[in-house]
Amino acid sequence: MKVAIVGVSGAVGQEFLRVLDQRNFPIEELVLFGSSRSAGSSYSFRGKQYTVKELKHNDDFKGIDVAFVSAGAGTSKEFEKTITKYGAVMIDNSSAFRMDSDVPLVVPEVNPEDALVRPRNVIANPNCTTIQMVVALNAIEKLSHIKRVHVSTYQAASGAGATAMAELVKQYEQLLKGEEPTVEKFAYQLAYNVIPHVDVFQENGYTKEEMKMYNETRKIMHSDVEVSATCVRVPVMRAHSESTWIETESPVSVEEARKAFAEAEGIILQDDPANKVYPMPLFVADKDPVYVGRIRKDISNPNGLTFWTVSDQIKKGAALNAVQIAEYLIKVGNLPANK
Repeated sequence: MKVAIVGVSGAVGQEFLRVLDQRNFPIEELVLFGSSRSAGSSYSFRGKQYTVKELKHNDDFKGIDVAFVSAGAGTSKEFEKTITKYGAVMIDNSSAFRMDSDVPLVVPEVNPEDALVRPRNVIANPNCTTIQMVVALNAIEKLSHIKRVHVSTYQAASGAGATAMAELVKQYEQLLKGEEPTVEKFAYQLAYNVIPHVDVFQENGYTKEEMKMYNETRKIMHSDVEVSATCVRVPVMRAHSESTWIETESPVSVEEARKAFAEAEGIILQDDPANKVYPMPLFVADKDPVYVGRIRKDISNPNGLTFWTVSDQIKKGAALNAVQIAEYLIKVGNLPANK
């Protein structure tokens, strides 16, 4: 398999290298791409050094089987045809194509078959908050159709990239020294604070991040589910948390939900509150699954359930999900597609 990573210098690009190695992804040849700033730098992978090439409109993607792309929506849109020109499958981590009708939006635990129909040879990776939520929702959807979801997110600095993570660390250091904290990546100081503002506000009062959770969930699950989200940035390094309320068509008991979560692909159940067992980002960072706990009946709704999920945003929320898509395509004999 000839594999390309576009945007290798970023937090997700670096995670691609780690995940591909950890999962022993079959790579015969690896090509790394970046901006003019990162071109010429080198990274180690499986004992070999690889030099980053500048991403250009040329024939560099000839022979590439799969390209993992995490370089921002603008770059993805500009280079889509260059990347896919010779048959490479572009698995894109940006928001560029997620809601395009001719681009599948895929979470392998939920809708893997959608990846097989890709007119433009592009597959979109959903937003990180959506990914962990739909993995959990899918377990319950098999018991009873989910009509409505209310969710509040607690999103780590990692969601804004490597520089945001570095800024959070720097803010704590500056504050401990009595200095004014650097505020560049977020609307306000994140250290010792929570910010109810992720992405830009829309005319309806919701942010783009919140509307992604609405639109992407419906597309991935092929569902008429209604989703109302409030997305909050919290001073955590990596791993997002979500508090989720759902309303199903028919009642689902806590015992049924717990069993469904325990048996679901990609989920680890941590639900023993009497012994203080529940998911937390402190322990979930760098882990693959979505962790679920605090499962309760919604006391305000007979058809309601509420639960808590935590998942590593850079892993399952980005790089891992993309790699799992490629693994599925290999498993069903759909990749490589250009040989």
